[in-house]
Amino acid sequence: MIPLSVPNLSGNEWKYIKECLDTNWVSSVGSYVSLFENKVAEFCRVKRAIATSNGTAALHLSLMMAGVKQNDLVVAPNITFVAPANAIKYLGADAVLIDVDAETWQINLDILSEFLESETEILNDHCVHKQTGKRISALLPVHVLGNMCDMDRLMQISLQHKIPVVEDATEGLGSYYKNKHAGTFGVLGCLSFNGNKIITTGGGGMILCNDEDLAKKAKHLTTQAKASSDEYYHDEVGYNYRLVNILAAMGVAQMEQLPGFLTRKEEINDRYNEFFMNVHGVSVQKIDENVRSNHWLYTIRLSNQAAVRKYLLEKDIEVRPLWVPLNQLPAFKNDIYVNEHDVSNELYKTCLSLPCSTGLSDEEQSEVIRLLQNFYHD
Repeated sequence: MIPLSVPNLSGNEWKYIKECLDTNWVSSVGSYVSLFENKVAEFCRVKRAIATSNGTAALHLSLMMAGVKQNDLVVAPNITFVAPANAIKYLGADAVLIDVDAETWQINLDILSEFLESETEILNDHCVHKQTGKRISALLPVHVLGNMCDMDRLMQISLQHKIPVVEDATEGLGSYYKNKHAGTFGVLGCLSFNGNKIITTGGGGMILCNDEDLAKKAKHLTTQAKASSDEYYHDEVGYNYRLVNILAAMGVAQMEQLPGFLTRKEEINDRYNEFFMNVHGVSVQKIDENVRSNHWLYTIRLSNQAAVRKYLLEKDIEVRPLWVPLNQLPAFKNDIYVNEHDVSNELYKTCLSLPCSTGLSDEEQSEVIRLLQNFYHD
């Protein structure tokens, strides 16, 4: 089988992990955790990066530190992996799900702006949803597939309506808007290092921020809010969200290879794009001129998605549709969904992600393209 998106462990992973094993530094106390944080912060050009056990943990803590509380509302796109929506629910809040743009597949800023203008008001310096009386306490854009929306406009909307931005950049390591890295626009940003991401630590995540006090708070909360170095004294409710040293060691090795991974992703993207330019009825995600995407997961939109999916799977080519829209999932079906044409559902029914691992060989990609040529020729 040619897999969809798998880790590329071709660097110093074994060497650094063996060092952890040889020295017994395998838990969250170890030099590789700080080294990994520093490397990510330097790459993203942000003051601080705080490692977490996974991307969902990063989202949970970031929303909490941004001020999201029980019975609040948090704005998020309707097409995304379920993690950000789950993190909203962890805090006892509900989601305002905004439909996505038909071309970029990012949160639709026209719909968002219209909703906030017509359905909310500013009371006591907070944005309040008029119908429910609930405070809208965060905007949670997701950089879907490594692409980004118009971040200038999003931040202007945030300022106008007094709603802080927490970025879900879990798919966006190596993506930029106007040369500014994903996850560094809002109060906090979140990365993920799950096994299918552009770099991986197996699991793992990271909180990005430029506020030293928030960084200290994040570090404190991820380590069970332990307030003493020599006693088990905890000054508030904390979380076991710290990344362990042995996985951070893997992350350091992955960061060393990230520039090459980004180059390879771009090569794979360009080659697929060249092929699909001549295939009737297939379109690709639009990337605006101000955005430099990491091309995390190569995805096409096609009218006969089910047939192509079945055909490729039978040929041992792993492919996958986009996520089921959040408003169609049981946990979120009663949350607010704002849309005009339900683009989210159309994307779900018509989009398909193709093999694009950074370790994908030219020969493997040629095989995928050959099979697609055969399908459309027949």
